[in-house]
Amino acid sequence: MPRRIRFLFSTMSVTLFFVAAVPIYQELSRRSDIWWTPRTMLVPLAESTDRVEIYARGQPFVALLGTGEVRVAEDARTSVLTPSQIGLRFNNWDRVRAERLPVLLVSAAGCGVAALMFLLVLTGRLAYRGEEGEVAA
Repeated sequence: MPRRIRFLFSTMSVTLFFVAAVPIYQELSRRSDIWWTPRTMLVPLAESTDRVEIYARGQPFVALLGTGEVRVAEDARTSVLTPSQIGLRFNNWDRVRAERLPVLLVSAAGCGVAALMFLLVLTGRLAYRGEEGEVAA
């Protein structure tokens, strides 16, 4: 294989490898604690029943709040806790990871193809054959 074509294929495969490897590196180096619901966007207790149920002493927390059985002690006074004062934060890491999985699989496949192409060029297994004759019209 001519030197210029070998250099071209090597450069292309290394470039494609790094382009495909960047999303994988970003995903692996990302902090895992950033997927929590922000404190400013707390989910009210009534809207979170499809994702979480809270129990205290075997009874649903919502029922305890409704009957006024849950109290908060602050300094020397106590007050009844109401459902509107409760907010929940969720860890959405599992949902985000499931959404990003197809992109990471495509990137991993791209890395594999680029690495294979680079090895084929490097070892000379990618044969180059010039044109041998005229093409009949």
